[in-house]
Amino acid sequence: MKVIGLTGGIACGKTTLADMLRRLGAVIIDADALSRSLTADGGEALPLIRQAFGDGVFQPSGSLDRQKLGAVVFGNAAARETLNGILHPMVYRRMEEEMQKCRESGAKVVVLDVPLLFETHGETLADLTLCAVAPEEVQIARLKSRNGLSRDEALSRIRSQMPNAEKARRSDIVIDTNRPLPELEGMIQTLYQEWNRP
Repeated sequence: MKVIGLTGGIACGKTTLADMLRRLGAVIIDADALSRSLTADGGEALPLIRQAFGDGVFQPSGSLDRQKLGAVVFGNAAARETLNGILHPMVYRRMEEEMQKCRESGAKVVVLDVPLLFETHGETLADLTLCAVAPEEVQIARLKSRNGLSRDEALSRIRSQMPNAEKARRSDIVIDTNRPLPELEGMIQTLYQEWNRP
């Protein structure tokens, strides 16, 4: 089984690459989806989040108020570290359980879709790493149209992450997603065929 660590900055096209790989037959283990399930109603992480951040980040129904929590941790490194300290170990435990299921089912290519792959040392689980990159202006344009952010808000999100150049430097394969989709699909198909070779 070949394990690929897929990463990339915000609005760099990582999801597009993951979708292409899924269509080709790769199993995608999505760290963000696992994190959302841990913080959904009844999620395993909720008691620890309540303990760390108090009732203020919860709605009266008991659901996590993601916007309020986001407002607390965005721009506050210590609060973000606290939240990451709760979520990351749980996410990685779930990822390893999923990988074990993939091994048992005979999956050939498994992609760990992890935005903070290097920040959380997730590359140690992968045989090789693939990084999606895009010029900063493209990231800004995508965030403005996709998330309705202002230029300043988009820049602030981009700059709160490890720089693209650093992610690219640490990766085995780097793909600039600012190109026509058919070209991207061709590149991903070639890589996927390589990874499928015995």
